[in-house]
Amino acid sequence: MLEGILFMTALGAACGIVLSIAARIFYVYEDPRIAQVEACFAGANCGGCGFAGCSAAAAAVVGGKTQPNVCVVGGMESAQNAAAVMGMEVGSVEPPKSFNPCTGGDRAENKFFYIGVATCQAEAVLFGGKRTCEVGCIGHGDCVRSCQFNAIAMGPDGFPVVDEEKCVGCGACARVCPKNLLKISTPSERLLHFNQVGDCLAPCRQTCPAEIDIPLYIHQIRTGDYAGAVNTIRERNPLLLACGRVCPHPCELNCRRGVADEAVSINQLKRFAADFEMTSGRRLPIRVAPDTGKRIAVVGGGPAGLTCAYFLRRLGHHVTILEAMPKLGGMLRYGIPEYRLPKQVLDWEIESILNLGVEVRTGVRFGADIQLESLRTDGYDAVFMGTGAWKDSKLAVPGEELQGCYTGIDFLARLASGEKLDIKPVAAVIGGGNTAIDCTRNLLRLGTRKVYLVYRRTRKEMPANEVEVEAAEHEGVEMMFLSAPVRVTGDDRGNVTHLETLRMELGEPDASGRRRPVPVKGSETLLPVDMVISAIGQAPDVSFAAGAELKTTRWSTIESDPATLQTNIPFLFVAGDAATGPSLVVEAIGGGRRAARSIHQFVTGRPVEAEPNELRKNLLAETIFDRVPGIAPRPRATMVELPAGQRIRSFDEVDQVLTEEAARRESDRCLYCCLTCYNPDAVSAGAPAGRENPPGAARMTS
Repeated sequence: MLEGILFMTALGAACGIVLSIAARIFYVYEDPRIAQVEACFAGANCGGCGFAGCSAAAAAVVGGKTQPNVCVVGGMESAQNAAAVMGMEVGSVEPPKSFNPCTGGDRAENKFFYIGVATCQAEAVLFGGKRTCEVGCIGHGDCVRSCQFNAIAMGPDGFPVVDEEKCVGCGACARVCPKNLLKISTPSERLLHFNQVGDCLAPCRQTCPAEIDIPLYIHQIRTGDYAGAVNTIRERNPLLLACGRVCPHPCELNCRRGVADEAVSINQLKRFAADFEMTSGRRLPIRVAPDTGKRIAVVGGGPAGLTCAYFLRRLGHHVTILEAMPKLGGMLRYGIPEYRLPKQVLDWEIESILNLGVEVRTGVRFGADIQLESLRTDGYDAVFMGTGAWKDSKLAVPGEELQGCYTGIDFLARLASGEKLDIKPVAAVIGGGNTAIDCTRNLLRLGTRKVYLVYRRTRKEMPANEVEVEAAEHEGVEMMFLSAPVRVTGDDRGNVTHLETLRMELGEPDASGRRRPVPVKGSETLLPVDMVISAIGQAPDVSFAAGAELKTTRWSTIESDPATLQTNIPFLFVAGDAATGPSLVVEAIGGGRRAARSIHQFVTGRPVEAEPNELRKNLLAETIFDRVPGIAPRPRATMVELPAGQRIRSFDEVDQVLTEEAARRESDRCLYCCLTCYNPDAVSAGAPAGRENPPGAARMTS
């Protein structure tokens, strides 16, 4: 008996030891947060989140494979509770939404007749579907049937329409779409999306350096949704008031209507929408993501810096703008005259950016008051450089140091700062760009009796905007083409008396593609003038980089990766004229947004990279047509201007905004293009009058 008890005791002890050892060897640890996160979910185990039940979804959240807002049934309360378990700031998770960029639908031409099973998946097996458009909607509504929340429906024009109020961002619609058309994204992700191969992109939108969804905002103007138009533009461009006044609208070069008629006046419509908000008496709300705790210094408060600050702030980062001048705006304030961009308008627009919570320090000069190292010491996680191109090019001729000689940017900046300059009766402005034109028109308003524009090539080669050249001519500027300065002469008191010029003739094209001016010997002429302004070019001032590790180029720009705008110093990014040299305002805006994306990636610990299929400045060949059938020529909206005789007596704004009636009429000229689809004019296309999306709209290839 005793022996049996001892045996059983020994056996029990041995089993205990074995089990203890096994428990240590085969122990499976489960993070207690999984159960806590699962408790935050609705418990429906519906699978709408894409995981096999709430437990799997909770494990994915804890494992970093998805976000705390994964539960599509629990809504925001569930997301906030799960975020709190994960130690994230409550509310720091943005709700994703489904988005359909296709507006083609029934108007897309068919390449064959389909009589099979009425599902997108089935039809897509046959050459990607019957539609001629490679990326557009097939139209059978697989996405509609997949949605458990009735958040998506087939619209009257044959493509799905998403109800954002009902959409929970579960992604079911995107998973069943065989064309990968529907996208699930948060507001921040949409802000930072750049044009890619496979996107539904009208040619105008591809050409816009800021990548604004032009057809959408024009359609919103057409339907009277002016606030919607403002928000559409602002998703890509925070300086819509300024751009609506000074942008040379390169987007209009590839306007599809322009192939068969005059292009749509895209920029005038942008200004109409922008002015609507300013004159409405209220600012439209701008969403800002929850605080990330990251700090970014933006050096330079011009269009690139303001844009970068705007998008970074909307992404939830703390932003401080460091500006050398007394006020923000850069060349928008100190280079563009009042009659083109009133300072009151610019101030209103900048205020809307600062109201998001952007800090500003003016009178701070980089390289003198602050250094790159000191910014890092002060706790900034990244630095953006948008210092512009403020360095004027010299004429390099005798006499340019005489009293009455100025350089273009310096002249305009001093005027914009309120400085009283000694304006003379007769002046010559040298150059053919926008700065030269701005100088001539300013001089007329300041009381100069006679203004000459001296340019060494012909009018055809002038880089200035054609509308600005015409305006200068209407105001009385005398153009002296094929004329180059040789020297400036003065009196014994050192004041300018003459500009000596040499007649030129055009030779072979140079590196810019323009014909090179060649001097004609013995053709010197003395032009009696009291002032000379040289506006022959400008460049960034990168003297602060001397002796530093920051790499610059032979064009005095800061070297950076063209896709990410990251410099050789990993935490430093650059855009605008400091990166490209003197360029368009809208180019600086596009660069500022691109830099903001890269900075966002950098400070959140992600790889700094662009998407592999981004278009950048390339165009999709299939979207560029050489014929556009179904277009009935209709007159383009005329720019309303103050009469020349009236406007040169003041600095009042010259270009006026379209009336609502004119804007609605001009918006109706837009073909509402997608990739290859467009709306032909109803009458000329033979469709019933008033039908906006006639089926079978023509697709032409270039």
